[in-house]
Amino acid sequence: MKKFEIVGIGNAIVDVISTCDDSFLDLMGIEKGIMQLVEKERGETLYTAMETRTQTPGGAVANTIAGIGALGLKTGFVGKVRNDALGQFYAKSMNDTGIEFLNPPMDGSDVPTSRSMIFVTPDGERSMNTYLGISAELGSEDVQDEFGSAAKNVFLEGYLFDKDKGKEAFKRLSRSCRAGGGQAGIAISDPFCVERHRDDFFDLITNELDYVIGNEAEVQSLYQTEDTDAALAQLSEICPLVVCTRSGDGVSAIQNGHRVDVSVETIVPVDATGAGDQFAAGFLYGILTDRDLETACRMGCISAGEVIRHVGPRPEANVFDMFKAEGLV
Repeated sequence: MKKFEIVGIGNAIVDVISTCDDSFLDLMGIEKGIMQLVEKERGETLYTAMETRTQTPGGAVANTIAGIGALGLKTGFVGKVRNDALGQFYAKSMNDTGIEFLNPPMDGSDVPTSRSMIFVTPDGERSMNTYLGISAELGSEDVQDEFGSAAKNVFLEGYLFDKDKGKEAFKRLSRSCRAGGGQAGIAISDPFCVERHRDDFFDLITNELDYVIGNEAEVQSLYQTEDTDAALAQLSEICPLVVCTRSGDGVSAIQNGHRVDVSVETIVPVDATGAGDQFAAGFLYGILTDRDLETACRMGCISAGEVIRHVGPRPEANVFDMFKAEGLV
């Protein structure tokens, strides 16, 4: 029996949230309503300038793993934090919520723990300034073979693909899991990352993975087309299970030549942050508990629908009860 149902690997980022007004954004030179990457010094300046701070562990795949854990499955996460205040907070918060954080905070580095400074104005706009920090330095040396061999499934974050050492970390985790009879998959994460590393993505998907999850822009980017259905069909020829979320148009998935299309309830989002992450959580819960493809997609849509009803990228309601109400469990 495996120790973990699923282990994720990705950026370990502390989300630091503060409220402010537009004049503060102007004063600090923060562009409103978008996500910007910032360097170390800029990140420290913005962090210090925050008058009030609410901190929560974040990162795309970490959010997915948290969603799966909240549904009752045993989970782990591979990520890199420094042994500083934010790194200790991240590791403790993950462990306290039942996710085994597999890498202890690291000593001997002057690169701080990654953080995303999120400034929320009275109109609800979120202006994000992300310093990638030490999480972007994750490499194969941070992945022990037993992390993968102890898991039925591993889930990889495409954002880490920008660095060669991140790719090697992916492969080590994927190979150790599959060698032990498990499965591996990826959240594509970012069409711009695909543009920079298309050949490497295709090599990974074709040779190392059992499933791929992406949105329309990401799937289209792989094949440099605006025809989502054509791209999805091509992707299904090199990977046994492919899933494409289509915002208000639902989700399409193909598994071994069998396609399903699932519609979604129309919801005006309070905060769309985390919709893709929680879709993956619900979908993978369905796969891990041996539901059929359509049921897994419906579970993903319910999970995404819950998270966009409130601020924050992780579930607040009991999603398992929502599955029950729909007759899915």
